[in-house]
Amino acid sequence: MGIRLDKPWQPLDGAAIDAMPAQLGVYHVGDDDGTVLSVGYAGAHELFGMQSALRREMTQHSGGATQFRCEFTSNYRSRWDELLMLHLADHGELPAPQRDQAQRVGRLSPA
Repeated sequence: MGIRLDKPWQPLDGAAIDAMPAQLGVYHVGDDDGTVLSVGYAGAHELFGMQSALRREMTQHSGGATQFRCEFTSNYRSRWDELLMLHLADHGELPAPQRDQAQRVGRLSPA
């Protein structure tokens, strides 16, 4: 198992979100081509965990975002940082919603 979030994509719609448990974790939101549009986390302030975070993402990215993949973890902040560093290493910049985090996250050189 590597450090990448490589779970299968699921449709970003009400039925898939309703099926999510109210747990903490991290996620990618993507378009039809699998381009990651947002790297986020469902943290302790999300009333219904992953459900709340994905509903917010669905509203914020209406039109472009069509799918998501997630991972449940209580270490969501450190895992989120790791996913941000991976994205930065792979693409040279963070997704638009997370660009304000660029100066905060470290650098990673994945193999």
